Amino acid sequence: MKILLSTPFDFSYPGGVNAHVDNLDRALQKLGHTTRILSPGTNGKSIDDDGHVCRIGHTIPVPANGSTSRITLSPFLKDSVQHFLEREQFDIVHLNEPLISTLHLTVLANSQATNFGTFHASNSSHFGYNLLYRLGHPFFSWFSRRLDYRIAVSPIARKFINHYFPEDYQIIPNGIDSQKFGPHVLPDPAVLSNKPTVLFVGRYDEPRKGFRYLLAAMSRVQREMPDARLLVVGPGDRQGLDRQIRRLGLHNVQVIGEVSNEALPGLYAACDVFCAPSTGRESFGIILLEAMALGKPVIASDIDGYRSVTRDGQEGLLVEPRNPDVLSSAILRVLREPELARKLGLAGRERARACSWPLIAQRVVECYESVLRPVDDEQPALVTS
Repeated sequence: MKILLSTPFDFSYPGGVNAHVDNLDRALQKLGHTTRILSPGTNGKSIDDDGHVCRIGHTIPVPANGSTSRITLSPFLKDSVQHFLEREQFDIVHLNEPLISTLHLTVLANSQATNFGTFHASNSSHFGYNLLYRLGHPFFSWFSRRLDYRIAVSPIARKFINHYFPEDYQIIPNGIDSQKFGPHVLPDPAVLSNKPTVLFVGRYDEPRKGFRYLLAAMSRVQREMPDARLLVVGPGDRQGLDRQIRRLGLHNVQVIGEVSNEALPGLYAACDVFCAPSTGRESFGIILLEAMALGKPVIASDIDGYRSVTRDGQEGLLVEPRNPDVLSSAILRVLREPELARKLGLAGRERARACSWPLIAQRVVECYESVLRPVDDEQPALVTS
């Protein structure tokens, strides 16, 4: 099949949806399919096509979900989109967040292919989508009906989009690169230590990530386990973080900062427990899957987006958000009980294996085939919810 994978966000910038598109793109190619990627971000040109990634539409920064998304709102994309679609003649047009940005709406209005949509957002993770879908419902309904098949990455994402556009949504989760994240990964020697190590990955000064609650929890952890160490991976305000560390009297805190995707697996491998104390607004926990793939026990907030990835008492411990006391108790429990940590880690590894990109891509292809298959040949779909 010839497949177009599209993202509403500038593909030059990292992000969850873009990572999803990038990984699915490579996995589909390995299965023998021809793929292209469509994204905004032309830097003033009408179209910028390198032969694989085609960019149409100038982007503007839009605050979203505690961060900044770069999308196009240009109403003048029709000619470029039509030319691109007519030239390429795709079998499948697969849009991620299909109702976001004028690029995707223009594609839906002009596509003659079979149109798929994957929905990533949830009610708690993208407040702006609520207003957009509510006020623009009659407008967006026409475009939604142009989709031949709909996928949601999690139960909470399905619940959210189904509230505004009731349809049948197949759940296919985000995938994980099992070659990059797995038990074969060696710890980064630069951070490897025999001290009990807790790892945090994320933008630590973004309130919804809940990092301040982890810092408060580590204060108690270090009182009871003085050699416990915290590794902090991700961007943020370093001066503000240093002030918090001094105020809480913490020690053994190593702030690594932002790292490349290639360096990240070795940092997961160097920890004893991975902690994700987010307060909400997460539609999926890809960082939980990454840690689980390396066999690391996970402690995460008991929120919808994480609950669909890690099950309490099976792959990790889910704790009440914004509660440093219960968070510290969970951390101490896992660090003090090696057998529990081993059991959680092994279960997590098995669960993550089921989300490897080759398996996820195969499920997506089965969805493609279920729609493209002639009516006479139709059989029950192989993908389950």
